[in-house]
Amino acid sequence: MDVELGLVKVVQIATAQDVGQVLNPLSVLGQIEGGIAQGLGLAIMEEIVIDNGIVKNPSFTDYLLPTALDAPDVVAVTIEEPEPQAPLGAKGVGEPPCISVTPAIVAAIRDATKRQLNRVPVRPYDICL
Repeated sequence: MDVELGLVKVVQIATAQDVGQVLNPLSVLGQIEGGIAQGLGLAIMEEIVIDNGIVKNPSFTDYLLPTALDAPDVVAVTIEEPEPQAPLGAKGVGEPPCISVTPAIVAAIRDATKRQLNRVPVRPYDICL
């Protein structure tokens, strides 16, 4: 983190997730990594900027989304508790990381900067000293 410029680079996310019965391990990991990327985007990148009712970042040139270059290393542990009501015991996998990673990243930024952060995405001027 560069507190003078307000820049954040997430280098690793560790997660443990109950995924039900694993049917395809590579797909499960891909879903977890994709959910983490979405949560990362919400935490520090994605924001629609509106000024007097005009969207100032209407294209992907101006609206920041995480790319493979932004993706942190993911340490994922899968817990297999088959869902008896689901086909083959499978559970949804991609959604939980979207929910949990955003507050985890903001909490880490809060801890590192000792600043109160009450919104996402965390913008550079929210953390500049």
